[in-house]
Amino acid sequence: MAKKMRFPQVDLNGITTVSLEKRDSKVAVNLLGRPCSAGDAAGFFEKLPKFLKAAELNEFIGLVVRARKRDLPFHVMMGAHVIKVGLSPIIIDLIKKRIVTGLSLNGAGLIHDLELSFAGKTSEDVLAGLADGSFGMSKKTGQLFAEVTTLADQMEIGLGEAAGDFIATAGAPHAGLSLFAAARKYAVPITVHVGIGTDIVHQMNTFDPGATAKASYRDFKILSRLLIEADRGGVVANVGSAVVLPEVFLKALTVARNLKRRKRNIITADFDMISHYRPVVNVVKRPTADGGRGFYFTGHHEIMIPLLAWGLKTYITKIQ
Repeated sequence: MAKKMRFPQVDLNGITTVSLEKRDSKVAVNLLGRPCSAGDAAGFFEKLPKFLKAAELNEFIGLVVRARKRDLPFHVMMGAHVIKVGLSPIIIDLIKKRIVTGLSLNGAGLIHDLELSFAGKTSEDVLAGLADGSFGMSKKTGQLFAEVTTLADQMEIGLGEAAGDFIATAGAPHAGLSLFAAARKYAVPITVHVGIGTDIVHQMNTFDPGATAKASYRDFKILSRLLIEADRGGVVANVGSAVVLPEVFLKALTVARNLKRRKRNIITADFDMISHYRPVVNVVKRPTADGGRGFYFTGHHEIMIPLLAWGLKTYITKIQ
């Protein structure tokens, strides 16, 4: 017999949902960025000043190229803002060209990818929705997330793999813009790391916290395995996650190093609009303290990531 709870909970069966298709959204597929060709990028990067962040960006690009030439991973961890500023096509292009070898996202990243894939838009007006209690109450979003979770539970796979399978096979009109579908298509690992209570789908009665947690924990173990290879001279970049992914990364790297004890040689970088404590400490400094190299670059994602991709595509092409 279940124990009677001391403190009452809200009943999510009484919430009022809204239509995703009719909801005002800030991001639509026609506003997303597009991959650029190599062009004269080599001349641009070679002509940058040999000082400070310009020199470091060239150094970081060179280390990614070196890692990929040695068939070592370039794993990208992403906050959801990367999707919201239209960078999915650029990341997908790097996956297609075998430059990015894996992705890790938070729960919001999966939500925005699902909305873009099925509705062609995402990112609502939080302030307006908070005022009347409609923020995050898209019925379809909750249902889509629930279907991914159910598939992950039934197949005993991670949320990332389940999302890729679901989006690729459920008739999503914009599946070609999905990071998860791209990861499935090009057979690269993609993991999702959820903090219970942090995402809009947790507000609805379609959310299964137990199944979500189990699937996300499988993804944690997948990431831990990937970091064993990354610690051999591979590269991990954190783009726009201030808390969740830097914390997950530190624990997953600890597991990797506990299971495989050897000289550390990981290359890390943090890309964000401002410098945050956890990414700088947990991604850039601590993992590279006894081997490897850490970088941090401050700037807007919608400028910095296309610039990085431009350089990577140019110099990867040179060695292929």
